[in-house]
Amino acid sequence: MTDAFARSTRGALDQRNWGLTRRAWFKASGFTDIDLTKPVVGIAQTWSEFNHCHIHFRELAEAVKRGVWQAGGWPLEFPTISLGEFTCVPTTMLYRNLMAMDTEEMIAAQPMDGVVLLSSCDKNVPAQLMGATSANKPAILLTGGPMLTSKWNGQTLGACTDCRRLTEDWRAGKITLEQYREVEEALGRSTGHCMVMGTASTMASLAEAFGMALPGTAAIPAPDSRRLRLAENVGRQIVETIKQNITPRQILTEKAFENAVRVLMAIGGSTNAVIHLIAMARRAGVQLPLAKFDELSRSTPLIVNLRPSGQFHMEDLYEAGGIPAVLRELRSLLHLDTLTVTGQTLAQVLSTQYSVPSPRTADVIKSLERPLAKEGGIAILFGNLCPDGAVIKQSAASPHLLKHKGRAVVFKNQDDLEARIDSPELDVRADDILVLQNVGPVGAPGMPEWGSIAMPKKLLEQGVRDMVRISDARMSGTAAGTVVLHVSPESAIGGPLALVQSGDTIELDVPARRLNLFVDEAELARRRAAWTPPPRAYERGYGKLFLEHVTQAHEGCDFDFS
Repeated sequence: MTDAFARSTRGALDQRNWGLTRRAWFKASGFTDIDLTKPVVGIAQTWSEFNHCHIHFRELAEAVKRGVWQAGGWPLEFPTISLGEFTCVPTTMLYRNLMAMDTEEMIAAQPMDGVVLLSSCDKNVPAQLMGATSANKPAILLTGGPMLTSKWNGQTLGACTDCRRLTEDWRAGKITLEQYREVEEALGRSTGHCMVMGTASTMASLAEAFGMALPGTAAIPAPDSRRLRLAENVGRQIVETIKQNITPRQILTEKAFENAVRVLMAIGGSTNAVIHLIAMARRAGVQLPLAKFDELSRSTPLIVNLRPSGQFHMEDLYEAGGIPAVLRELRSLLHLDTLTVTGQTLAQVLSTQYSVPSPRTADVIKSLERPLAKEGGIAILFGNLCPDGAVIKQSAASPHLLKHKGRAVVFKNQDDLEARIDSPELDVRADDILVLQNVGPVGAPGMPEWGSIAMPKKLLEQGVRDMVRISDARMSGTAAGTVVLHVSPESAIGGPLALVQSGDTIELDVPARRLNLFVDEAELARRRAAWTPPPRAYERGYGKLFLEHVTQAHEGCDFDFS
């Protein structure tokens, strides 16, 4: 659709169907007729000083541009929303769909033939992939890479797994405030996203598994010069991808999603990826129910030894061959005929040796025959407490708690939790089950990463470091613990979680994939009749739109009109 002014000045059209004004204003920007004949490559720029993970993206974009020019394309950079995980409140998840809309509309509205998506931090990657899938122009994802690991007090630190561990040490009195501040100074020593297998690393890895990113994209450290060389290669490749007219929906098929889910399970990836993959699948027209995740988890061993499920960090994974090495180990479980942005199938991509494995490869990437665990990192639960499902990262849970029955200690919302969790008067024991309500998509709102409920201070001081925790929230991919998440339907819309009261008995049985509340139906009916929904957080603007149209966790938390 062209506006009236553009129609009135079309004059002599060129081969792109561009007229006088569009050509004139590009020439006013310094471009020439030679530029105007080349394939236009948009570069979706998410650089922001509010987003540390993207702080080096200006340099990355320049490297992409060099590659585009080298391949005969015309690069044009444009801004979109940027979501900094540690600066957006109440949560970046509230704005993932907004960023997806921004990305989709800017790709669709502007005269580009294809696009390079620059993102790293958690929700930015799925938002861009969701938007690009809906726009469906040729696209390649380029992430910014993980930070370098840091050192403190003789320990190798990984953000933000150690943020939580050392915060609990401080709350328990095991380290001083001065030491805690030393950690603050030491934790981040470079540009890049978290260097453990958190959500950012997970989504970058899955982009490779899909074929939406070039091999090696996920693991090259952010400050490594090889990432700039990769960026230049992405610039060259997008021009070729445009020539072949390879679009996201050709790549993001049912088989590609099954490959991505298997990789998610094998790497011990973030539980957030479950929500993001379901949302992406809806955009691609693929059915991806929670049951499929569990089916594939049952038959996909955990083979990547990265924190928080294992021992190592993303630098180590890179030295061990990166995600291409993981895919090669998994190849007997994968659909190898899926298409990638290179125009090659996954089988053809894996036939090339992209890096020489180091002697530590066997420590970082285990074999299918000798895995870290016989099942994947994530399990899907069902039961009367979660009729539409819930998730748990079983690879980062305490083994002795995977089958556990205990007394519920209920917090009505995050404010209630923060007011009481450190109280010495809190009635809580180590074998209890902490339950946090009203922190889901509608309740919080936006489903923040509040699911890794803080351990009660009185228990920390006794040396207790984990207990079963249940909520309708999410959890950072960098976190660990026996934490049940994404309980669906959520409590704020009247899901069974809303009816739980302190003192109730709950049973978690991860091997059987069950989560059940032991309260008789008559009592539940009485509670349901007395229940009232919490007040809505927004009555106007984007927040109101979000609350009225967001779907539940098992549906991907996308909008119902997307």
